[in-house]
Amino acid sequence: MPLYLDPDELRDQAPGPHLDLIGTMAFRAAGAAQRLGVFEALLDGPLPVTELAARTGTDAGALPVLLDALVSFGYLDRLPDRRYAASPMAAVLDRRSPWSYAPALAFWQDLLGELWDGLEETVRTGRPQADFYGWLESRPRTLREFQAMLDGMATGLAPLVAAAAPDPGERLLDVGGGHARYSIAFCQAHPRLTATIVDLPEALRGGRARIERAGLGGRVTAVPGDVARADLGAGHDTALLFNLCHGFDGPGNRALLARVAAALRPGGTVLILEPFADLPEGTPPVAEAFTRAFSLNLAVTQGGRIYSFDEVAGWLAEAGFGRIERHAIDGPSELLVARLPGAERTPETDAERTPESGAERTPETGADAARTRGEDG
Repeated sequence: MPLYLDPDELRDQAPGPHLDLIGTMAFRAAGAAQRLGVFEALLDGPLPVTELAARTGTDAGALPVLLDALVSFGYLDRLPDRRYAASPMAAVLDRRSPWSYAPALAFWQDLLGELWDGLEETVRTGRPQADFYGWLESRPRTLREFQAMLDGMATGLAPLVAAAAPDPGERLLDVGGGHARYSIAFCQAHPRLTATIVDLPEALRGGRARIERAGLGGRVTAVPGDVARADLGAGHDTALLFNLCHGFDGPGNRALLARVAAALRPGGTVLILEPFADLPEGTPPVAEAFTRAFSLNLAVTQGGRIYSFDEVAGWLAEAGFGRIERHAIDGPSELLVARLPGAERTPETDAERTPESGAERTPETGADAARTRGEDG
């Protein structure tokens, strides 16, 4: 929560559970303010309560109670003339920015409020207590926020991943990449490349529009289908599995990777973008805490979790992949690169990477391959 206090000072004021209680209430209050349009109204300038109430359709007596709480939580400032203003913290909720946190706030408000009631039962039984994608399909507004959140996350990462990855060849398979950011970035970096994206119909809705805006309608094809069962085709040079493995359990990942291997040509490459449970040394505490909490969320809602590098590498080895490498990208996300045995690419189609152009290759194979780190990670 945006209470800008020294950690030692916080410990002196209240026990940890009480601070967590305040943080929970702050999160709920911020979500309510966003749904009511409070931040949207104040991001263009301070307003008195009466005008803010009129703009948001709220009660002029009850609204100040919410506003004063948001001042204490750090989201708003109360000015001497009794007007309220958005604080610098609230700027991250401006939907006009491609980096807006507003979709994430809205999505997590809905998810935590509705699906985490099954947390205890999941820990008791080891089984998820919700059908996450079924729940999303039944909530169009939440689904839109979810897709906007994923799109925002990929906007910054896609160019970094495309630059760090080995040459993808000429045919790319993007499994579960409905927002199309990664396929677009790869195609823009490699003029000979064509891409096929397989994802749920609603997930592809925004992706198709982005493909057309990028002028790639003739090179990127969107195919609707459930990634767990859809036909992935054959003969692809490279497959992308980005932020996908964490949504499946162990058997589900084995089956998925076996299908991906069958969809690739001999010597083909799979790229997996994931945070791994064995986080890189020096991961900031906030990033580590969110990764662990996100893993818990996956267990409750999908039956997955954040896996270790060795677990994913082991499944890849079972599916026939070798030369498994690990590269830092940005934040907790890392890029795993693995290749099938078979026809090797020529220098013209898959030039050896240099420290200046991307992550270096290693000759190791199997789950115990050396873990390399990209220079720009």
